[in-house]
Amino acid sequence: MLTKTFSLFNIFARRKEEAPPKELTRKQWIDADRIVMIVLFLSVIIGAIIFS
Repeated sequence: MLTKTFSLFNIFARRKEEAPPKELTRKQWIDADRIVMIVLFLSVIIGAIIFS
């Protein structure tokens, strides 16, 4: 007969009720795009310096 034992994995188990993800606003999309473009721009410059 199998018994249900206490496990540490029960602490990390997902909750059954999850909040639906919030949608990003237009301003948040623009801010995220700017951050991504800055990171790409800087990585290209750094890559050019390293590999030249």
